[in-house]
Amino acid sequence: MTKKAFQRIYTQVDQITKATCTVRAEGVGYEELAVVNGRLAQVVKIQEQEITLQVFGGTEGVPTNAEVVFLGRPPALKVGDTLAGRFFNAYGDPIDQGPPIDGEEREIGGPAVNPVRRKQPSELIATGIAGIDLNNTLVTGQKIPFFADPDQPYNQVMATVALRAKADRIVLGGMGLTNDDYLYFRQVFEQAGALHRIVSFINTTEDPPVERLLVPDMALTAAEYFAVDKNENVLVLLTDMTLYADALSIVSNRMDQIPSKDSMPGSLYSDLARIYEKAVQFAEGGTITIIAVTTLSGGDITHAIPDNTGYITEGQLFLRRDTDIGKVIVDPFRSLSRLKQLVIGKKTREDHPQVMNAAVRLYADAANARTKLENGFELTDYDERALAFAKAYADQLLAIDVNMDTQDMLDTTWKLFANHFSLEEVGIKKELTDRFWPENVQA
Repeated sequence: MTKKAFQRIYTQVDQITKATCTVRAEGVGYEELAVVNGRLAQVVKIQEQEITLQVFGGTEGVPTNAEVVFLGRPPALKVGDTLAGRFFNAYGDPIDQGPPIDGEEREIGGPAVNPVRRKQPSELIATGIAGIDLNNTLVTGQKIPFFADPDQPYNQVMATVALRAKADRIVLGGMGLTNDDYLYFRQVFEQAGALHRIVSFINTTEDPPVERLLVPDMALTAAEYFAVDKNENVLVLLTDMTLYADALSIVSNRMDQIPSKDSMPGSLYSDLARIYEKAVQFAEGGTITIIAVTTLSGGDITHAIPDNTGYITEGQLFLRRDTDIGKVIVDPFRSLSRLKQLVIGKKTREDHPQVMNAAVRLYADAANARTKLENGFELTDYDERALAFAKAYADQLLAIDVNMDTQDMLDTTWKLFANHFSLEEVGIKKELTDRFWPENVQA
């Protein structure tokens, strides 16, 4: 070992796998950064003097006599107001040809907020997407994922949420994005004139997969700066957490750890929880809300990644393609926001809870009618009307391309009720129907 400018340098690598290498060293800290043969690495395991590092760029071509330089610090991000409108890689370096960030350096991956500093979420965060705001209303400080098949336009939905959400700041963490998706995000944000409130950390398919492990922590460190230092409402968008978990699996498997369910590391739950538990509403006013994407393999909700995610988060949003209208919708049956009761009817119009419940019940009646039709049973007049309602409801409210405020969503739903059902069939309290039932409806 040699020392140079307070750095510890080693030149003997004991073991090399595709993603990790092992050296014998002293005085090294967990998560400390190092440079292995010119490539950035991070300490992921310490067993006495045996130090295992994950090499972000991969270990191909790294010799056993490679120079390993320990930097004496964990990964960090420079934070400041100049983060806004910028695109960075997984290390926090600009990738938009802009100048370096000049600000305070903060370690990433710190602990979640102490519970005594947390306030119960109580403020509505509107997205403009009716399938969310009407049926699965989100609350500031919430954590919730989109569950979607890989061929669904989830990144377009995330971009839409970024532009429409009523938040002071949007932080995007992109993991394993195709270049087309990366350019799509950039073009959409620039054309909408919204770059001034968006900060993006991007890992593409051309970048090493292990780098994805840094992206959520970079995004959340930026979010904590704006929420704590600037007292802002911050919405963090993470896509795709399945690719993040796959990167975890790559490292754990290369370390010869015994895999758990679906080849995932046994630490998957805590690894995911460490990220999602950063969602918080501070008593002082700032908030961090997390919306993530978890892609499903063949629609398998029992896979370890969505399964663990569901235990951690406060609900989920399911995307599926509706064959009747040919559009992707937010599925009202499989989606759930466990915190919506904190705001619907309180921060929204008083008829919201009953309208939401009635619409989903009538949509379920349409699903039963469709089952009867598929099995060759004769449909009643009510069945026919329920099917017509479901098609209009999906097209005008559940489709992800619908953009309106919550009051317009409620008014539209009342019109659909009146166009297809009687007051008795809708089953909403008379005091509400007296106020909101449309007088003139389609014949």
